[in-house]
Amino acid sequence: MKIVRFQKEDEIFWGETDGHVVIKLKGDPFLSIQRGNEDCPLSAVSLLPPVVPSKIILVGLNYIDHAKELGMLSPKEPIIFLKPTSSLLAHGKSIAYPDAAERLDYEAELAVVMARTGRNIPENDVGRFIYGYTCLNDVTARDIQKRDGQWTRAKSFDTFCPLGPWIETDFDPGDKMVTSRLNGDVRQSSSTKNFIFSIPEIVSFISRVMTLNPGDVISTGTPPGVGEMNVSDVIEVEVEGIGTLKNSVVSG
Repeated sequence: MKIVRFQKEDEIFWGETDGHVVIKLKGDPFLSIQRGNEDCPLSAVSLLPPVVPSKIILVGLNYIDHAKELGMLSPKEPIIFLKPTSSLLAHGKSIAYPDAAERLDYEAELAVVMARTGRNIPENDVGRFIYGYTCLNDVTARDIQKRDGQWTRAKSFDTFCPLGPWIETDFDPGDKMVTSRLNGDVRQSSSTKNFIFSIPEIVSFISRVMTLNPGDVISTGTPPGVGEMNVSDVIEVEVEGIGTLKNSVVSG
């Protein structure tokens, strides 16, 4: 099931879509799925980020082939960092290239959406706490990251967290391709089977640091091939079995 948030005529709705038609949902889909009687073409609505999280947690260096590409040893535990919710951007909207940055990079990722509140979640119970999965682009001002020596400013500008286009609730993340395309050319492509840390390991680890709430987003790292974007470029993040998140780059 594909769950979307969308805006139509200045009102915001939850919906279920097959990728072509969207059916309005009643109430909060995190509590129960209640289908309404109204539907319309997906192309007739404006998609929003598919969830409004209390926090966005990301994992650095989580693909074996990415670590090899960088000539780095695999970390012994997940490396986590945060993006602010103000960085969220919907499918089809534009990433703003800030004046403060000299290099902007894409990072294609599979993201987990949490279903319920959890703290100290055992690895073998993580599945019960996951609502679904979506695509995420961890946009990074690489020159600022190198200059600052830490990641917050470089990854936190407005529009630096494209997310969507929807949440896929029926998804097995065990061996799925994560791909990025810049202006139609494939730049990243690797399988989640190359994860250093599995999703149960990641979610359990993070839950021992902070309480996870319904709608919170956990992104699982990026494959090798991270690279530069420029103004007027179009960047796509595709996760096999979910769909494609597409955004353009404009001057900030």
